[in-house]
Amino acid sequence: MEYKHQIKTLEQYNEAYKESIENPDSFWAQIAETFTWRKKWDSVLNWNFTEPKIEWFSGGKLNITENCIDRHLETMGNKPAIIWEPNNPDERTRVVTYSRLHKRVCQFAQVLKNNGVKKGDRVCIYMGMVPELAYAVLGCARIGAIHSVIFGGFSAQSIADRLVDAAAEYIVTCDGAYRGGKDIPLKDVIDDALIGNKTVKRVIVYTRTRTPVSMIKGRDVWWEDEMEYAETQVEKDNVVTMPATEMDAEDPLFILYTSGSTGKPKGVVHTCAGYMVWTYYTFINTFNYNQGDIHFCTADIGWITGHSYILYGPLSAGATSVLFEGIPTWPNAGRFWDIIEKYKINILYTAPTAIRSLMGFGLEPLEGKNLDSLKILGTVGEPINEEAWHWYDEHIGKKRCPIVDTWWQTETGGILITNLAGVTPAKPTYATLPMPGVDPVLVDENGQILEGGNVSGNLCIRSPWPSIIRTTWGDHERCRTTYFTTYPNLYFTGDGALRDENGFYRITGRVDDVLNVSGHRIGTAEVENAINMHAGVVESAVVAYPHDIKGQGIYAYVIFNGKHGDAEQTRKDINATVSRIIGAIARPDKIQFVPGLPKTRSGKIMRRILRKIAEGETSNLGDTTTLLDPGVVDEIAAGKI
Repeated sequence: MEYKHQIKTLEQYNEAYKESIENPDSFWAQIAETFTWRKKWDSVLNWNFTEPKIEWFSGGKLNITENCIDRHLETMGNKPAIIWEPNNPDERTRVVTYSRLHKRVCQFAQVLKNNGVKKGDRVCIYMGMVPELAYAVLGCARIGAIHSVIFGGFSAQSIADRLVDAAAEYIVTCDGAYRGGKDIPLKDVIDDALIGNKTVKRVIVYTRTRTPVSMIKGRDVWWEDEMEYAETQVEKDNVVTMPATEMDAEDPLFILYTSGSTGKPKGVVHTCAGYMVWTYYTFINTFNYNQGDIHFCTADIGWITGHSYILYGPLSAGATSVLFEGIPTWPNAGRFWDIIEKYKINILYTAPTAIRSLMGFGLEPLEGKNLDSLKILGTVGEPINEEAWHWYDEHIGKKRCPIVDTWWQTETGGILITNLAGVTPAKPTYATLPMPGVDPVLVDENGQILEGGNVSGNLCIRSPWPSIIRTTWGDHERCRTTYFTTYPNLYFTGDGALRDENGFYRITGRVDDVLNVSGHRIGTAEVENAINMHAGVVESAVVAYPHDIKGQGIYAYVIFNGKHGDAEQTRKDINATVSRIIGAIARPDKIQFVPGLPKTRSGKIMRRILRKIAEGETSNLGDTTTLLDPGVVDEIAAGKI
């Protein structure tokens, strides 16, 4: 399979970028032509950022699974689509060819139909990183159901909130999941989430850990039984038939929840055609993917990175994608390097947090490991610091593998700013240049666009790319106010950035009340709400602080009512509350008990001051005279952990 629109030289990049900005309709029409359409589009792009209303390939009809699977069958049916590496390195690996993937996706699509799922229904997926997770996601897409994958680390309360928001009627889960040395009881968590739920009709349970589970008659069914029956329906004389549902280009493909600056997570909606075109185009170009390369994205499919660069992007390109169930440090810190050697991985795409964590183990886990198959390295989720960049370059890439430092978000659907491997220049800690089709600008606090190099400001995008967020599920006004009203006629990313004299962008971090912990976005309000649920907490404020491994840690300032006696035990109790309400991922790294919070006379918490104290800047806190009680700042600074 040749990639007609793959950029191979800097000159080609410059030409493609120029055309994509000046003539977006003709540029994207050419790329969309490479896909299988039931009906061609009437217009390429209609948009305004005021409502916002954004439509790509309007009037076009297609099904994304036909483009990710069916169109590859004739020439690549026996090629591995997914290689599954289980949590336990002694367990048998599974290689899923495109033909096998087609059969399993068709089977599960039939299972969904048999259980009453229709086009447009929401299906919540809460599973470990097993191939069946891919079958479930793609099975939904095949019949036009809207999948909403929830990361296996979220709590029952977090799942319950998402089920209610999406009005999901169906759940696909596992009895349990393996993650490093832990067994996670997924079905038990789902059962807790369903207490009081009157909407969910069916729970389909895949057997992974053989953990004893409660199966409720009339609601819960076993994956294996359902698949066995469906096999007789979709396969006759060794021929698998399960027609894909025709979808409109702008029909929703999935909902993925992400934290915002208010307590309630937002259901980001991505649609069928634009998302497909963008993930394909960014995959083949960012990673300079060539047929036969083995691509290893270490993310979880519960996050957008897994959606776009384990499943949809690679599969639409006919690539081979590695799906890893475990964690990089179990059973030892050489696990990634073992996997690279075992499968002769060519592309490694991972998070700076993972790199920093592995750096901490020194070079011993790398001894005797053959990493010669690697051609390209990538980072995702957060800005990478210079020390980690050089360690990755020197010890993993042996200074011969380009590193792509990719910047993007759940809301963008795919990579927006990055160097292209071996094509455009890299610069440590810089995401560098925008993808064709992306028109970034930096603005100051007043919304004035900053021209030229060596400037820093808030990062916005001037016009839509195919996989831009379309809405937030059930609340379009929230989408409008969050992304499109801060700076009129611009998409506001919520990130700050600087641009150097070469036009390279460096992301400097969030400028709103959102934390980026280990590459995962967590809203301060969401964490504060959870802390405040603890019986003894009067009020709390949460900020980010620099963390050696995670990039950013969570620092909580807590006003506690009454006698906590053992402060350390109280901290553990508060963290247990946060784990119960959101999940372990949101637990504060530091909890400082304070007599009060620095507030203006109008009651607004001055997070700037709290952030500086958390960062260790206790001597230069700026003007505190406008505060209701300036003296509280000195007490907080004196008690810093």
